[in-house]
Amino acid sequence: MKTLIVEDDFISRKIMKELITPLGECDIAIDGTEAVKAFRLAHEEKRPYDLICMDIMMPNMDGHEALEQIREMERQLGVGGALEVKVIMTTALDDPKNVVEAFYKGGATSYLVKPITRQKLMKEIRSHGLI
Repeated sequence: MKTLIVEDDFISRKIMKELITPLGECDIAIDGTEAVKAFRLAHEEKRPYDLICMDIMMPNMDGHEALEQIREMERQLGVGGALEVKVIMTTALDDPKNVVEAFYKGGATSYLVKPITRQKLMKEIRSHGLI
């Protein structure tokens, strides 16, 4: 499994990397701008991501905007349905507005509220058939 972790907070990034690295290759981006670039590069190299774990609140480009751009790139590449990258949005905010925006506007696969535990993350990854 190839994963991209998109997180601006160092500690959160470190925890996510420790949880996901045993499952396969793991890249890091510190904001939405880097995430979009990493996503594009992975497709150009014909090695797309299976999973993106993306924080919502980040500087430069937030997770919602990055997800919209990633989904648009997939449409342009003809990638759809089950072939779309699985995107788990993460946030410290457990509010309905963020959930609605992540799922319905952005096309997120799922949503986890921080703190992210190994049990919560593995359950979510399994539910999408990635492990």
